[in-house]
Amino acid sequence: MSTSVFDSGLHRAVFGDAEVARLLSDSAEVRAMMLVLGSLAKVQGASGVIPEVSGAFLHRATMEIQVDPEGLGGANGVSVPGLVAAMHKALEAPEHAQYLHWGATSQDIQDSAQSLRMRQILALLEARLSAVLDRLADMAEAFAETPQAARTYGQVAVPSSFGALVASWGWPLLRLLQRLPEVRAHVLAVSLSGAAGTASQLGPDPRGVRAALAEALGLADPGQSWHTGRDRIVELAQWLGAVCSATGKIGEDVLRLSRSDVAELHLGSAGASSTMPQKQNPVAASVLVALARFAPAQAALLAHPHGEARDGAAWFTEWLALPPLAAAAGRASALAGDVVEGLSPDATAMAARLNDPLGLIHAEALSFALARQMPRPEAQATLKALAAEAGKSGRALPDLVAEACPEAPLPDLTPPASLGHAPSEARAFAQAARAYTGAQAGPSDGGGSGGGTSGGGPSGG
Repeated sequence: MSTSVFDSGLHRAVFGDAEVARLLSDSAEVRAMMLVLGSLAKVQGASGVIPEVSGAFLHRATMEIQVDPEGLGGANGVSVPGLVAAMHKALEAPEHAQYLHWGATSQDIQDSAQSLRMRQILALLEARLSAVLDRLADMAEAFAETPQAARTYGQVAVPSSFGALVASWGWPLLRLLQRLPEVRAHVLAVSLSGAAGTASQLGPDPRGVRAALAEALGLADPGQSWHTGRDRIVELAQWLGAVCSATGKIGEDVLRLSRSDVAELHLGSAGASSTMPQKQNPVAASVLVALARFAPAQAALLAHPHGEARDGAAWFTEWLALPPLAAAAGRASALAGDVVEGLSPDATAMAARLNDPLGLIHAEALSFALARQMPRPEAQATLKALAAEAGKSGRALPDLVAEACPEAPLPDLTPPASLGHAPSEARAFAQAARAYTGAQAGPSDGGGSGGGTSGGGPSGG
C-alpha cells in the first residue's frame, strides 16, 4: 500500500481528487512560492527596500521561469533555500537575483504560498458544496411530506418525513458555507516578519511592505507575525474537518437506510462484491464515513501549540496533517455530490414502517393524549403497559388505548398530521438554502470564490 491512499495508484480512484491533488502537488507549491517571491521583490522595489529595477525584473522573471521541484529539498528541512538557489541559476542575472528573498524567512514564503493554494481549494469546495446544497434543497422540498420513521439509537421512534431527514443533512453544509467568508478573511493571510518575527531586515517600514504584499497576492494582512500563532491553521483545519463530518452524516444515514433489511433508499451507483454477485456495495457512502472518521485526527494534530518565536517540529507536523485533511475534505465534497445526485427514496418502504399493524410508533403521541386526562407519569406507565400488551397480543396499540381510556380523545395518527413540524422543517431548510445560493449567484456577489487577484494562484502545473 502507498503511504497515502489519496495518491495511491491502487486507491486513488476511491479516495483521490485530481483537482485538489493538483493544488497540493510539489509543482503547485513551488509555483506558489515563486509567485510570493516575485511579488515580494516587486513591493520591496516599489518601497525602496531593494532597487526598484531589480524588484520589477524579479517579479516579471518569476512569472516566466520554470523550476523543477526535484532536488529542492534537503537537510535544511525546508525547500525555500533550494528554490532560491535554483531561481538564481535560472535567472542568470546575479545583479538582480541577489535581492530575491530579501529579509524574509522560509516560513514567510511557505506560509504565504500555502494561503494561495488553500484559497483555491476553498473555492473548489465552496462550488461543490453549493451544488450539493442545491440538490438537497430540491429533495427536502419534494419530499417534505413523504412519511418516514425517524429513528433514535437505531430504532424506530416517531413519524417524521424524508424531507426533514434531508434537511438535517443540509443545515450543517449551509452553516459551513455561510461561515466561509469569515474563515477566508482570517485564515488566508500573508506572512512576512523575518527570521524570528521581528522584521528586522525588511526595511524601515516592514508593516507597509507586508500590507503591500498582502494586497499584491490578494491575501489578508494579519497585522503581526503569526509564525507561532497558528489559530489560523487551527480554524482552517476545523472548517475542513467539519466538511468531512457534515458529509459523513449523509454517508452514515445512506448506509443505514440502504441496507437490504431497511431498503428505504436506493443508490444511483454502487460497487460490486468480489465474491458475492448479488451484492451492490454502497462504496461512496462508506468512503464518506471513513473520511469523517479520518479527519478529526488530522485537525487535532494541527491544534498543537507552537513554541517560542518559531517551532520547527510543530511546523513540520502541519505538513504531515494539513494536506491529507484538505485532500479528505476535497474528496468528501465531490463524493457527497455523487451520493445525493443518485439517491432515490422508496416511499413504499418508508410507509410500511409507519403502517406497522401494532402502531407502536405512535406511543409518544398517545402518551401525551392520555396526559391531558391524567397525570403524565400515570399516562406514561399506562402506555408502557399497553405497549407490552400489544406486543404479546398482536393487537394495535391505538385500539388498546381507546378501549382502556375511552374518555381520552385520541390524536390524528395519519400523515401529515402525525408528522409534526417535520414538513415545515424541510421547507424552511429549502428556503434558507435557496436564499443562500441565490445571494451567491447575484450581481453583488463579487466572485465569492476568493480567487482571481493580482497575485493569482498556483496553476498546479
